Amino acid sequence: MALLPVTSIVFLLLLFATGCGDEGGGSDPPSRSAPPASEFPAPGASLDDVLAEGASTDEIVVSPAGAVYTPGDNRFGFGVFTVAREQITDAEVAIYAAPGPDGKPRGPFPARIETLETDPAFRSRTTAEDPDAALALYVTEIPLDRPGEWRLVALVRDDDRLLASRLHSIEVAQHPEIPAVGEAAPRVHTPTVEDVGDVSQIDTRVPHDTMHEEDLADVLGEKPVVLVFATPALCQSRVCGPVVDVAEQVKAETDNDVAFIHMEVYEDNNASKGLRPQLRAFGLPTEPWLFAMDSTGNVATRIEGGFGVEDVRQAVDTVSGSPAG
Repeated sequence: MALLPVTSIVFLLLLFATGCGDEGGGSDPPSRSAPPASEFPAPGASLDDVLAEGASTDEIVVSPAGAVYTPGDNRFGFGVFTVAREQITDAEVAIYAAPGPDGKPRGPFPARIETLETDPAFRSRTTAEDPDAALALYVTEIPLDRPGEWRLVALVRDDDRLLASRLHSIEVAQHPEIPAVGEAAPRVHTPTVEDVGDVSQIDTRVPHDTMHEEDLADVLGEKPVVLVFATPALCQSRVCGPVVDVAEQVKAETDNDVAFIHMEVYEDNNASKGLRPQLRAFGLPTEPWLFAMDSTGNVATRIEGGFGVEDVRQAVDTVSGSPAG
């Protein structure tokens, strides 16, 4: 099995092909709550009705940041950017979703903005020296209650205008190979510094992070675990460096009764050599991913794609019963 070439086929090639920040660059964007659903039109009878509510535009592109969607409620992350490949991080956006070509749309599902920024002490050189590193993500929750194709439309509020944009369709399916919330995580060995001696063999972040001290096989079912699959130096999405920084910060805020493990993606940190067996054991077709397991070894939280400090703090709170930070 090979990873998809990017975490999201369009989002990663375009959104993170240039720097992030407010339109045209700038300071790190702040997190922001989702606007009220009442600020967006009702969905109508079809996605064409939704599109008619806004001005059709070729000024912006809206693309999913993930590839794995299962029947039920789904965390839906996406990016908004200009055709010049500049990320827009301060828009008000709502997603509408319809099953198949003729399904009745559901929505609106307004999105919050999640920053991937960390405190300066935890921002790696891998991230800081990468002008393309991702710093923000739009996130909403969408109930996708049946398998198959789902078609999506975004309404984006730009000053006094309401712009309408079609997204690429997504496929909803069962993914039994990926451990779901409530299921037992695979008990696999994750290499530690003690195993390899040279941490650069198992960590492409600069400087190396501190999440290589514990082996998942030893701690799974014994204590809560936060496991991050990511390759900061080799990830084409430009989001892997920031999310490892995020996990490193939350680890520093958290008691030692929670194990934090960063697992690199490629054999010998070489993409041409294929995936490490740990990713194959978890059935992962994309990266990055975060899994938080409780002290019984069951998955309590799983996130595909980008996530911020608050996301990881909430995951720690879920598995440990005490808030991080």
